[in-house]
Amino acid sequence: MQAETTKEQLSFQAEAKQLLKLMIHSLYSNKEIFLRELISNASDAADKLRFEALTDAALYESDSDLNIRVSYDVEEQTITISDNGIGMSRQEVIDHIGTIAKSGTHEFFNSLSGDQVKDAHLIGQFGVGFYSAFIIADKVTLLTRRAGLTAEHGVRWESNGEGDYTLETVVKPTRGTEIILHLRKDENEFLNGMRIRTIIRKYSDHITLPILMKKEEWSQEEKKNEITDEDETINQANALWARPKNEITAEQYDEFYKHVAHDFEPPLAYLHARVEGKQEYTQLLYIPARAPFDLFDREHRRGIKLYVQRVFIMDDAEKLLPNYLRFVRGVIDSNNLPLNVSREILQESKDIESIRAGIVKKVLGLIEELSKNEDDDGKERFRTFYREFGQVLKEGVGEDYANRERIAKLLRFVTTQSDTEEPTVSLETYLQRMKEGQEKIYYVTADSLKAAKNSPHLEVFRKKGIEVLLLSDRIDEWLVTNLTEFEGKSLQSVAKGGLDLGSLEDETEKEEREKESSAFQELTEKMKEALREQVKDVRVTFRLTESPACLVADTYDMGGNLERLLKSAGQKVQHAKPILEINPHHPMVQRLKTEVENFEDWSHILFDQALLAEGGQLEDPAAFVKRLNELLLLKSLS
Repeated sequence: MQAETTKEQLSFQAEAKQLLKLMIHSLYSNKEIFLRELISNASDAADKLRFEALTDAALYESDSDLNIRVSYDVEEQTITISDNGIGMSRQEVIDHIGTIAKSGTHEFFNSLSGDQVKDAHLIGQFGVGFYSAFIIADKVTLLTRRAGLTAEHGVRWESNGEGDYTLETVVKPTRGTEIILHLRKDENEFLNGMRIRTIIRKYSDHITLPILMKKEEWSQEEKKNEITDEDETINQANALWARPKNEITAEQYDEFYKHVAHDFEPPLAYLHARVEGKQEYTQLLYIPARAPFDLFDREHRRGIKLYVQRVFIMDDAEKLLPNYLRFVRGVIDSNNLPLNVSREILQESKDIESIRAGIVKKVLGLIEELSKNEDDDGKERFRTFYREFGQVLKEGVGEDYANRERIAKLLRFVTTQSDTEEPTVSLETYLQRMKEGQEKIYYVTADSLKAAKNSPHLEVFRKKGIEVLLLSDRIDEWLVTNLTEFEGKSLQSVAKGGLDLGSLEDETEKEEREKESSAFQELTEKMKEALREQVKDVRVTFRLTESPACLVADTYDMGGNLERLLKSAGQKVQHAKPILEINPHHPMVQRLKTEVENFEDWSHILFDQALLAEGGQLEDPAAFVKRLNELLLLKSLS
């Protein structure tokens, strides 16, 4: 190959430089994964060629036998991985090797912690396996030509992984990519045929392309293995998902997951099933053990690979799974879909709807199995799942009406009876622990678990021993908007509408409520006038036992927590005035009955305190401080 243009020296994008350093320093404890990553990339390149060749067979250039070839040279201290896949053009090399052209790059680097194990996991998720070559190499040479371009459009890329790389146009007769690793002096262990074969069988046995190496035979004369000219296929070279389950080991399932998910850890759980009938397809799906850094970016998804009759079609078939299951990884291989299926066809296909419904049913079944495991390991696996993906699962209550009840049964919560901050209480458990005569499932929402636990709205519920769900995730307001009942019991906010405990109150309490409402009627009307700009109404409450006052939303109004969340998201929200409820037994409220001179100040203090207690922000903090100081001064002087 001869250079056709002057060699050009370019610099890596800043993020790429940072990633190269991370690759070398975060993954040194598992160096052999470099081969898995580069073979995985070669496999992807072949998949992309197959797909593009469906509409342009000329791309095969009279060579349709796709394979990956691995070789090593002890004298030159090199390992070479080559493929005859799609290859890259000059601009694609710049875009994919010299630059990290990905959304979420900033979030990715912000997620890095300095912990080598955690960072290695994130690097895998980000899908930049090419850079793993620098774990064992101090120089990497890449030769490539894109299928469909002529031989003189070959590209040679070379870098020592420090900051710059060179780029030149060369003649490359064959399409595809060849990566030459110039090994560091202390990495000679990889210049061994047996070692390389072991790594390939360990990590890449499932790759559907044949991975070829030259056979080695023992030489009696030289007393060593000598490389022959005969090719040998190292891997099984068939689709793992197409093999019978009893022929696949747990380790092979794990390694295939690492290939499709670009993860460095084994999965939490998987399912492998063949569906027959009107739609015939095979599914091999995995639940990761850790959430990706971009889990809450609903637009960015790298989940399911779609194959049709073993032919790769697309990398991210988002229509096969609803958004709330976007963490699932794996492969769907259909026997019925057309080979020229496109994203537009997927959008409208009834066949896809049928496959999607089947996949959702299976995935929810897998999560249900996790939730029902009673041994210590099983319980810990479900706790791990819920810690990583519980918030995303809650989205399904509003997105998937057909499976709402199934999803609701999988949700876990912290309650007023929890002895841990970890959500462990299911709605079914809550129902089993309900008080006799209790007709509703009670909950409180807040912007933090601590705020929810200390909410004044819980005081009467604690006194009566009524369990309340403590909801502090941002998604929880969406959840309760869409989950209005569970198994016939309605969900009721403890901070909304009037308090009606039904048969949980005795007649004596109801009579006392009526008496005190009458006794404080003059005070509540006077306070309502003083706070007319801030409140819709003032009334006596029986939900408080210790606090002087609290704010509640009217039955059909938006709650304060939801209003604050929407505003923080930049949405325009019409403010609904809250209702101020006062505790007739509290000394501050009783004093107000006889207060004349500073009545308005005391009323505003009570309102502001109630607003702060529910997590709100004061409109005029300075006025609050001034009133409070003046009243404290009057108290000290008297």
